[in-house]
Amino acid sequence: MTTTASVTRPDKTAPAPARSSVVSRLAALGRAELTLLMRSRAALFTALLVPAVTAFSMRSVVKSLDLGGTGLSIATVLLPGSLGLALIFSVYSNLVGVYVTRRESLVLKRLRTGEVRDWEIFAGGALPALMLALVQSVLLIIGLTVVLDAPAPAAPHLVVLGLLVGGAMLVAAGALTAAVTRTAESAQLTFLPFWLLSMMGSGMFVPRDVLPGVAGDISAWLPFSPVMDLLQGGWTGSLGAVDQIRLLLAALAWTGVAALGVRQWFRWSPRG
Repeated sequence: MTTTASVTRPDKTAPAPARSSVVSRLAALGRAELTLLMRSRAALFTALLVPAVTAFSMRSVVKSLDLGGTGLSIATVLLPGSLGLALIFSVYSNLVGVYVTRRESLVLKRLRTGEVRDWEIFAGGALPALMLALVQSVLLIIGLTVVLDAPAPAAPHLVVLGLLVGGAMLVAAGALTAAVTRTAESAQLTFLPFWLLSMMGSGMFVPRDVLPGVAGDISAWLPFSPVMDLLQGGWTGSLGAVDQIRLLLAALAWTGVAALGVRQWFRWSPRG
């Protein structure tokens, strides 16, 4: 007599597999990306060194500017400018290459097969870059304050706010640039337009107040300009409550535009 084995059914009273929290998923993605970053010692050293060298080398350029009537000084230009540069270099430039490389090697596509949401993939992968930018910012503030004998920020909350909203904007901008970048090699070119516009037109080391009329008006509408205005206002203390809210909303609006672009155009399969 042949017996048929009964089908084993799951116990309805057994608890469902626990889902990980958003925080734990972000932390896991961040740790994995940090491990890869730490293995690339040359890239890490370059990322830490370039903003500092550039900021100190721009001292002579800022000295040559006519800052009379602007209410600015060498310190209130170089300090926020160095923080903006640290954000651009460590977050935006770094993440364009990271997102493209991970997409082309199918890492991003594999991550999407689990419970991780799309925005968590971008945010988790960006955590080491954001941490690096924060470390750079602290070191630059200490170093430049000593060299320039600069005063403490008049509105330190604006410095923190500028770093936070600037970091969020650059994560979204990095993902958007990666969406239109086919290979990791071409990422060395596709990041340049945003990088150069932010460096030259957003008041990073050349205040918009000293730019000729039309150039100054146009530069006010560049994506990174509200971030630089918040950082600069942190040292000068010249921003009223209305201006602070206006700049914050402008920075968040640009971040939202970039995020919508990512949602529309980012492809998770290799493009190269």
